[in-house]
Amino acid sequence: MIHGVLDLSWWQLIVVVLGMTHVTIVAVTVYLHRCQAHRALNLHPVVAHFFRFWLWMTTGMITGEWVGVHRRHHARCETPEDPHSPQVLGLSKVLWEGAELYRDATAKEDLIQRYAHGTPDDWIERRLYRRYPILGVSLMLVIDFVLFGIPGIAVWAVQMIWIPFFAAGVINGIGHYWGYRNFQSPDAATNISPWGILIGGEELHNNHHAFPSSAKLSARWWEFDIGWMYIRLFSMLGLAEVRRVARKPVMDLSKSVIDMDTVKAVVTHRMYILANYAREVIKPVADEELCRSEQHCRRLARQARRLLVREESSMDESSRQRLESILSNSQVLATVYRSRKQLQDVWDRTATSQEALLAALQQWCRDAEGSGIRALQDFAQSLRRYYPAAT
Repeated sequence: MIHGVLDLSWWQLIVVVLGMTHVTIVAVTVYLHRCQAHRALNLHPVVAHFFRFWLWMTTGMITGEWVGVHRRHHARCETPEDPHSPQVLGLSKVLWEGAELYRDATAKEDLIQRYAHGTPDDWIERRLYRRYPILGVSLMLVIDFVLFGIPGIAVWAVQMIWIPFFAAGVINGIGHYWGYRNFQSPDAATNISPWGILIGGEELHNNHHAFPSSAKLSARWWEFDIGWMYIRLFSMLGLAEVRRVARKPVMDLSKSVIDMDTVKAVVTHRMYILANYAREVIKPVADEELCRSEQHCRRLARQARRLLVREESSMDESSRQRLESILSNSQVLATVYRSRKQLQDVWDRTATSQEALLAALQQWCRDAEGSGIRALQDFAQSLRRYYPAAT
C-alpha cells in the first residue's frame, strides 16, 4: 500500500492531481457560479448532480451556502457587509484567510436563507450533503490513500487547499485589488489575466462583475474563458442550455435620430457604452490636454485617464484630491467628466418612464454636440447609431 493500487510515478501523480483539481475548478465555475448563483445556464440533472457530488467529496462545500455567500458579495460589494472584500478587509487577509471568511459567512443563517433561494433542497441534500459535509472529504482521503498509497495523502492535501486558495483567496482577493479592467463596474473587480485557464475563467473577474448573469466571462477577442469552452461542449452534447450571454451593441449606420431603440441599447449595453466613452472621449481628450511629447506628460495623462473613469465611491481621499486638481486645471476635462456622469444618470433613472429616458438621452446628446469638444461631439453622433443586439 506504499504506492497504492495504481502504483503511479511522480509525474503521473502530478498529472492526476492537476486533472482532479481541474474538475473541481470546472465544478465551481460552471455549476456553482454560473449555473446556481447567477442562473446563466441550465445543466442536465446528471451533470449538475455529478458536480454537486464531486464538490462534496473534494471541498465539503454546500451549494446553498456557496451561492448565498456569493450573492451577498454581489449585493454588498466593497462594503463592510461584503463577506470578502480586500478593499475593506485588506488584500492579505482575503488572500490568506479566504476560507475562514467563507466559513464565517456561512455561519450566518439569515444570510444563507436570504440569498440561497433556488438552490437544491432535495432528500440527498438535506440528509447527506448538508448534514455530513465532512464525510465527503473523509471518503476522498480514503480513496486517495487506496489509489495512490502514502503519496495519496499529499494528493488529498492539494485537493483540500486548491479551492480555498485559488477561489476564496486569489479571485476574491487579487480579483478585487490588482489587474486590468475592461469595464468600469461600480466595484473594484479586475481581470487578473486574459487567459482564464488555471481557475476556469474566473480570472476574468471584472468582465463578470460588469455582466454577472452572463454565462461567458470573456469580452475581448484575445481573452480566453475555458469555463465557457466546457459550457459550449456541454451544450453541443445536449447537457447544458445557455440562458444569457452578454452581447455587444450593434451599429445601424442608417440611424440618425435618438429613438427608443437607442435608449434600449444604451441601457442594456451601458457597460460597453462607458468603455467606448473612455476609449473614444476620455483618452484622446486627456492626451491632448495633458500630454505633448515629454515622458512625464504621457504618464500624467495615463494617471488622469484612470481617475476620470473611476467611480468616486471607490476612490480614497488622495485620489479624490488628485481628480479635483485635474478638473480644476482643465475646463475641457471637467466637461468630459461631467458628461460621463450625466450619461450614467440617464440609465440610473430606473423609476422613470421610457419617454423620460428618451428625453434625457436626447438632451444629453444636444449638450454633448454643443460642447465644442470634438471627441465628445463625435461620440454623441455615434450614439445615435446604437441598436440593441439581438438576444
